[in-house]
Amino acid sequence: MSERKRVRPQLSDEASSYVRALIMSGSLRPGTQVRPEVLAEALQISTTPVREALQSLRVEGFLELVPRKGFLVAPLTGKDIRDIFRVQALIGGELAARATLNATDADLAELEALHHELIAAAARHDDALLEEKNHAFHREINLLADSRKIIWAMGLVSRYVPRRFYSSIEGWPKATVDDHSKLLDAIRSKDAETARSEMEEHLIHSGELLAAHFDERIAAEAVPSDDSGLARV
Repeated sequence: MSERKRVRPQLSDEASSYVRALIMSGSLRPGTQVRPEVLAEALQISTTPVREALQSLRVEGFLELVPRKGFLVAPLTGKDIRDIFRVQALIGGELAARATLNATDADLAELEALHHELIAAAARHDDALLEEKNHAFHREINLLADSRKIIWAMGLVSRYVPRRFYSSIEGWPKATVDDHSKLLDAIRSKDAETARSEMEEHLIHSGELLAAHFDERIAAEAVPSDDSGLARV
């Protein structure tokens, strides 16, 4: 297989993730046209993987393909975001409960180390590192649950949750630090049901922050579209 063919799926995934995050954060509001050539220029890649990414996003429901207009951002509301996070919370709560029962002292030490790194990143306002450590913290809990099918289901839901731009949402860094602290206390105590509850509340809380941010941004930008695609982002 050629190097070009090996790289293309990775570039397509990168483009998909980028556009999902723009949509979920409200940077690309419903009805906005997404032009492949503009997105390709923004990511400095060719239009082929971008078009593949946009087709995938259409299948996932993020985009609509409209004759003579191309790809448009599909309807999305704060309520939709809250619903997505509620589903994620139910799955995440189950994973947290199982992880609590499976966690060894070494596993707990790893979670605590990630949490301390997350706290340090938040204190330094290092948004990229904060998001990285948050992702690693949740990934570690999911792996500790040792349930491939539930983790697979979480992966499907999590694609709707943006990693980019999340730490810039007002209140999210502090909420993450506080919520993770309570969750760690439950895991440390081997209290699976409290861990389930804390994870559910954490994810619902995160969804509420994102939904409120989305609603505010959409309201502030409620002006006629100029069909400029990603040019204003």
